[in-house]
Amino acid sequence: MNTLRSFIRDVPDFPQPGIVFRDITPLLRDHFGATVDALGEVLPAARWREIDAVAGIESRGFILAAALAARHGKGFVPIRKKGKLPPPVVERTYSLEYGSGVLEMQRGSGTLLLIDDVLATGGTLRAAADLCLDAGHVVAELAVLIDLNLVPDLRWRELPVHAVIRY
Repeated sequence: MNTLRSFIRDVPDFPQPGIVFRDITPLLRDHFGATVDALGEVLPAARWREIDAVAGIESRGFILAAALAARHGKGFVPIRKKGKLPPPVVERTYSLEYGSGVLEMQRGSGTLLLIDDVLATGGTLRAAADLCLDAGHVVAELAVLIDLNLVPDLRWRELPVHAVIRY
């Protein structure tokens, strides 16, 4: 995974002073297939059989989740920022290290693997997982491309967060 990590660019003071943004654009551009493969390998094959769909958190989580869903023959469920999905939707407010927002998704059912690009404080991932439950889904697994290790051993309802790259 160190090879993939070497393609992640650190951008200091973005989106605001004091934040180091982990830019995965070079990684996706040059090693997209390997990145998707590595993310898919955080779950054993037997666990993949229990997953109905892959949910992705806007916006970079979409890219990873959609590719992972296609690679494993699963459906894709978008979790978007407020006002981006047609109604009816379920919504959940969340906090992150540099602000807050609202996530939305449409109601549904089935067992999900929830994907995001970066785990920082866990606010977005926790809100998205709670939102999935509110919308009628079961969250079976949580995975991220990068865990910044700001909250070591983060769990949601006893589920660990799988990560490809840990800082």
